[in-house]
Amino acid sequence: MPSTSFARGEVVESLVRDACMAPSMHNAQPWTFRYSRRSEALTLRMDAERAMPLADPQLRALHLGCGAALFNLRVAAQNAGFRPVVTLLPDPDDRQTLAALSLRETAGALDPDLPLLYTAIAERRTSRYPFAERPIPAALAKVLVEQARAEGAVLEFLSGWHLSLVLDVIEEAELSSARTGDPDEQRWVRTGVKLSDAVADGVPEYRFGPRKGDGRAPVRDFARGRSDSGPGSDPGSGMGSGPGQDPGSGPGTAEFEHMPHLGLLCTEHDHPADWLVAGQAMERMLLMATREGLATSLATQALERSELRWLLRDPVWGAGPVQMVVRLGFGSLGRSTPRRPVGEVLEFVP
Repeated sequence: MPSTSFARGEVVESLVRDACMAPSMHNAQPWTFRYSRRSEALTLRMDAERAMPLADPQLRALHLGCGAALFNLRVAAQNAGFRPVVTLLPDPDDRQTLAALSLRETAGALDPDLPLLYTAIAERRTSRYPFAERPIPAALAKVLVEQARAEGAVLEFLSGWHLSLVLDVIEEAELSSARTGDPDEQRWVRTGVKLSDAVADGVPEYRFGPRKGDGRAPVRDFARGRSDSGPGSDPGSGMGSGPGQDPGSGPGTAEFEHMPHLGLLCTEHDHPADWLVAGQAMERMLLMATREGLATSLATQALERSELRWLLRDPVWGAGPVQMVVRLGFGSLGRSTPRRPVGEVLEFVP
């Protein structure tokens, strides 16, 4: 590995750049990093100014996003030749510091699967486009379950009455948000070409995806209350992008899956450490899904309301708290969302 401080600085910047490709609620990117030259360690800290007080009052979703960034950091570090050692919540008196990661090359054990996921970091997208009505191979579903388990979480794929129940609960949450408005969502939605292209966070208009003309896929309608058309769309056709087609840049409308493939990601307990575990498990599973040719998106609507979140659990299956609802399938990925410059999120200290 490079030994000069300048070269090490470039390596650290590259690692953080990869970490920041992680998904976060409304692409708020609620993280900062600090690298200590003396200890050769990176610390991951929450950016509380990017919290969502109404949709995420306990900061659960913030921790999940930061956990996903931590997993990307682990993958990138091992791919670069390090043996990273992670400590979650290293200072009980400092709730802002979520994790510490040592970059001493010989410190920790290697996970042989992590480097295989590296290229998927840049390829992964949150796809709000229709997926094909096509089953996910059982062998691939098993692999995804194993990826979540490797990080200490449980992934359950839904079917039958439980799938119908979860879809009903998410639909109720989406309708409620449409009726009452969602200030947290409105803060992070970027409409108009100039704003979409200029701002390095949030959900730009070109990533809204088409509006749902039919189907039950739990896709958030970021375009509600706004124009039904955008650059490249044909509002008169009533057609949007189908699976495997170029999604273009305008919303339009489209038919989504009637029987979407959904997975519940659960943990045993429901504390900040569990949320960080869930974020890492979520990202590990998403990267593997991307590597295997699947498109993915995250459905957080019901998770933003405590009275609905508990309805998502399967009382027979008996898993712990639901941390994320994941939609998977074969479909278009679309363009990537913007990311904040590394200089805004990384600080070097002696």
